Amino acid sequence: MLSDLPPLPALTRAEGELIDRYLDVVDLLGRINPGRHGDTYSGLRAAQALVSKAVALRDALELMHRRGETELHADTLARALRVLDGERRTARVTVPPGSEN
Repeated sequence: MLSDLPPLPALTRAEGELIDRYLDVVDLLGRINPGRHGDTYSGLRAAQALVSKAVALRDALELMHRRGETELHADTLARALRVLDGERRTARVTVPPGSEN
């Protein structure tokens, strides 16, 4: 249930945009990850979409910088990422554990 989730921490609009765009990029990188099961077409589509999502991420950071938000408040942003399932989503970007033979 959504009510079971902790509330998002207070974020500026620009910080919220940064988190959303970051997770967009992470989701696509997870789909592209060659160490994970998938097909080349799905990876190709994700790679194509990654270009525009990376631009949006850059733009979110640029807006923060222009507005004088020059410091990333890591604790607050990490809490927001956890609420938005960031740990599971970023785990898909890493190399999966394998058996050492």
